[in-house]
Amino acid sequence: MTTSGEHRPIEAAIFDWGGTLAEYATIELEDMWRLAARHLVREQGNGSRREENELVSRLAQVEADFWATTSTHQRAGTLAELLQAATAALALDVTEAVLEEAATHYLDAWTPHIRHEPDAADTLRALRRRGLRIGLLSNTHWPRAFHEHFLARDGLDGLIDARVYSSELHVMKPHPEAFRAALDAVGVADAGRAVFIGDRPFDDVFGAHRSGLRTVLRRNPEVPPYDVVPDATIERLFDLVEVVDRWREASPDIASGVTETRGPR
Repeated sequence: MTTSGEHRPIEAAIFDWGGTLAEYATIELEDMWRLAARHLVREQGNGSRREENELVSRLAQVEADFWATTSTHQRAGTLAELLQAATAALALDVTEAVLEEAATHYLDAWTPHIRHEPDAADTLRALRRRGLRIGLLSNTHWPRAFHEHFLARDGLDGLIDARVYSSELHVMKPHPEAFRAALDAVGVADAGRAVFIGDRPFDDVFGAHRSGLRTVLRRNPEVPPYDVVPDATIERLFDLVEVVDRWREASPDIASGVTETRGPR
C-alpha cells in the first residue's frame, strides 16, 4: 500500500463497482448471451451446439464493439441500446430472446460469477463509523435493478448511501459530469473532500483526479494501464481504512476547522 500528499479531510468515499467492490468479471454478460443464443437456436428448430457457440461469440463481439464506442466518446450506454445493436448485427430478435429468458431464470442463475469482495461490508462499515458518506459510481449498461439485486443479496445496499449508474446518465467515467453526479448524490459540494476508489487507472483514477477528487487505485492486473499517479494504492479493499486514517491524522482542520490548501502534485 502506498500513499502520497496531504489533503483536506474527506467527507465521502465513492466506489467503482466491478473490480473494486465486486470481484472482477471479464465478460459481464456472457451468461446472458448464452441464454439468448440457446433461445434463438431453439426457435430456429434445427440448431446445434456449434451454432449456439457461434452466436455467443458474435454477441460477445457486439458487446465489445459497443463498449469501445461508448468508452471512446465517454457516452453512457444502456442495456436496451446494446440489445438493439445486437438485434441489428445478427438480424435476429435478441431483445425478445433476452427478455423471455430473463423472465424464466433467476438473476443469480443468470450471472453466477457476480460476487462482492469478502471484505466489502467490513470496509464500508469501518468508513461509516468514521463519519464518511458512501457512494457508488459504475460504468454499466445494466439497469439499476440488476445492481441493486446483488447489493441487497450480499447485504451492501444499506451500507451505501447513494448509487449512480451510467445507464441512467448521458455520460460515463472518466467524464467529469459522471463524477459530479456521484458527488451530488452523496451531498458533497467540494470534490476535494471526497475520495474515489477504483481499479481502472484511466476511467477511475484519471477521471476522478481531473474532476478534483482524491484517488485510490485498487491494483488489478487485468485492466489496461494508464500514465496517472493516484493519491494512494491498495491491494486489498480493507487497506482503504488505513489510508483514510492516515489522511485524517494528517489533516489539521479535523479538530480546528481550518481548511488545508491542496498543493500541486
